[in-house]
Amino acid sequence: MSEAPSVLVEARDLKKHYPVRRGAFGRVVGTVRAVDGISLTLQKGESVGLVGESGCGKTTAARALLRLVEPTSGTVFFAGRSILEMDRHELRGLRRRAQMVFQDPFGSLNPRMTVGDMLREILGVHGLAASPRDADARIRRLLELVGLLPAHANRYPHEFSGGQRQRIGIARALSVEPEFIVCDEPVSALDVSVRAQVINLLKDLQAELGLTYLFIAHDLALVEHVSDRVAVMYLGRIVELAPARELYRDPKHPYTRALLSAVPNPDAARRGRRERIVLAGDIPSPANPPAGCPFYPRCPSPLKDDECRKVLPPLEEKAPARLAACLKVVPQARLAPFGPS
Repeated sequence: MSEAPSVLVEARDLKKHYPVRRGAFGRVVGTVRAVDGISLTLQKGESVGLVGESGCGKTTAARALLRLVEPTSGTVFFAGRSILEMDRHELRGLRRRAQMVFQDPFGSLNPRMTVGDMLREILGVHGLAASPRDADARIRRLLELVGLLPAHANRYPHEFSGGQRQRIGIARALSVEPEFIVCDEPVSALDVSVRAQVINLLKDLQAELGLTYLFIAHDLALVEHVSDRVAVMYLGRIVELAPARELYRDPKHPYTRALLSAVPNPDAARRGRRERIVLAGDIPSPANPPAGCPFYPRCPSPLKDDECRKVLPPLEEKAPARLAACLKVVPQARLAPFGPS
């Protein structure tokens, strides 16, 4: 690789397709293009948000980045090494450096094991504790790091609240001392009252430990708060990628503009009301994507024409550090500014 050493994770034209089978003999009759050629880099210590409607391929893309599912094609580099070329032993080493915090904190924890037993098992598998006493000390430190008490190590997952269980999931991810963590909707299953606590915890841990995050979420206001850059996905592709502040103030892609128009504006009286953009129709099926621009059937832009229907737009630079997959020059967004000016 020729990239700068600050690049920790890079995906190049990453694809994950699933065959559609029918009949008694499982004949392949089609393909679901869950992830259809994404390219993305994450710098060390950076937080990148990944947003889009349900079913657009966000979680599949994240799992392919970690090789939790095998990509159909493309390449993924971690610290300069292709993870698709790693053998089983090397993948175990990767698991120490790259972890995932799952959406459902209860479903991702073993209900038959105490918190201490779960963490102790991980430390044992990776050889991170020199002795049982060392393991106990590490477990206490992990629980304190995520805002829990050492006594919580003796409890089972069902004895905790949703926010506490997510803290346990974060502690489990941190137990192997990773560099990169994928946060897959880490607060969507939590009460609003505890979401801010978990988000602030993640930000504090990033500052303290120098972590790199890929943050997947539906809540665009939340993504703006935690992300340095934001990637917007639609039908298995990234359609816009930009620094968070610039993307929220001046989205280039019409899909991004529609998403942002749906976010409530708590300060509408001072900043002005944001025009609501309602998209017609449903997301096309990833098993039968439209020819040309995948967003063409729903695009509300008056600039779209027959070229959009026929030509697949590449993700290219539209302004400094601003990438968008749109053939037309999108006029500057007339949205009220997000966040502080």
